[in-house]
Amino acid sequence: MDNEVKNRLQRGEYCLNGWLAIPSGFSAEVMAQCGWHSITVDMQHGVQDYQSLVACFQAIGAHPVTPMVRVPWNEPGIIGKVLDAGAWGVICPMINTENNAKALAAACLYPPMGKRSNGPIRAAAYGVASRYQTIANDQLLVLPMIETREAVDNIEAILDTPGIGGIYVGPGDLAFSLGKLPALDREEDEFLSIYENLVSQTRKRGKFAGIHTGSAQYSARMIEMGFQFISIANDSGLMAQAAREVVSGTHDTVAGLKARRAGETPSL
Repeated sequence: MDNEVKNRLQRGEYCLNGWLAIPSGFSAEVMAQCGWHSITVDMQHGVQDYQSLVACFQAIGAHPVTPMVRVPWNEPGIIGKVLDAGAWGVICPMINTENNAKALAAACLYPPMGKRSNGPIRAAAYGVASRYQTIANDQLLVLPMIETREAVDNIEAILDTPGIGGIYVGPGDLAFSLGKLPALDREEDEFLSIYENLVSQTRKRGKFAGIHTGSAQYSARMIEMGFQFISIANDSGLMAQAAREVVSGTHDTVAGLKARRAGETPSL
């Protein structure tokens, strides 16, 4: 019952995290065979609900991948349910203050550290005598999303909150907060400076910084900067990207063959 992603992070290694927007166990099963260290079911902006989350977890469970969730909001009811379903990590949006972080930690952790209610129906692997309740507080990865100027300004208090394992940067809403249009893989000095400070503050405390990216190249740059938990796009986006490349490549190849034939000189 060890959280392998948390173990990797504590060893100083990086983790690649898949992202599921599609409410399908089959889609989750396909993603789980692609080499991700963890896979996060997105209940905030994906089209997942609780039943599809459970189906995704069932599919992921057949593979050595750590199941995680981005919850829709900092609300104890849904946080408790996703943890009871078997999530080993919770990413929570819009954590802007120390009080927000305290509420998140309280919802994720059992007493005396938190206020989570007992009832890990799936997380405990169905066994009445499971040791899940004795290890959950140590094994769960609690990641508040840093996606506003307010959160950046309060980063030290957020990170110093007991039970918080690190942070997860949301570039889209952070851009909104800074008066810009949302986009991943930011190149502006303003963003890169913020990222460097977030990594520095996180490392000082022996915790972990994560970020959502849109490409392998940018992900590698963020790992070099010091981010350890890296999400790349999502399942629907990766599927669309691969489909566009196949369609475009086929059109280009056909056009090239036609041009070659048109330019051939008939033999005498």
